[in-house]
Amino acid sequence: MSAPAARILMVEDDSEIGRLVGDFLRREGFELTLAADAEAMDEALAQARPDLLILDLMLPGEDGLSICRRLRGGDSLPILMLTAKSDEIDRVVGLEMGADDYLTKPFGPRELLARVRALLRRAQAAPSRPASRRFAFDRFVLDLDARGFEPAEPGREPIALTSAEFDLLACFVQHPRRVLTRDQLLDWTHGRNDGRNADPYDRSIDMLVSRLRKKLEAAGASADLVATVRNGGYLFKAEVRRLS
Repeated sequence: MSAPAARILMVEDDSEIGRLVGDFLRREGFELTLAADAEAMDEALAQARPDLLILDLMLPGEDGLSICRRLRGGDSLPILMLTAKSDEIDRVVGLEMGADDYLTKPFGPRELLARVRALLRRAQAAPSRPASRRFAFDRFVLDLDARGFEPAEPGREPIALTSAEFDLLACFVQHPRRVLTRDQLLDWTHGRNDGRNADPYDRSIDMLVSRLRKKLEAAGASADLVATVRNGGYLFKAEVRRLS
């Protein structure tokens, strides 16, 4: 029985480059999923973890450096950064943000293939370790596996959240510093995945955010940790890092 094809997720807003690279890598035996921006990438990652991420530096909305920094906190997913910038400082910044390799546009398909295969070999040779699902922000620690939320200071009591409040906080922590619409929050906290728009009279998310804010503030969090974005949604403003 042959080994399953390696799964590659490519985040590229240029549809022509995405199509050409996608066709080429599929012909070479890879499974390839395309995402045009960070939001589409997050949705793809929520469905299945790839073996390799090809990430364009210049993207609409959240750029490749920010994505790389967000994903890299304790996650071992190999990342190949693509960019039109060829300056040494740009390559250094990309690698320091956590990219495993760096390829400048325009590139030849054979060089891309060689780098993809090299990264996959290195990843397969490295001892596997499940990615931590514990996150630190402000003065708190959120543990997704244990569904625990507690102050980072040792010896403090856990903070009681309802299941819905915990799920909402988990959404924010996994998507920090991004505006999340009410539709997205309804999808992720209610398990809704049918593409419907939120009922404009459904204020359940707003009430849930209000309850969560009160609990965070009562526990000592910054008052503006969850900001309301007019005609946009909500923004979790904390710097989040994944704990090892």
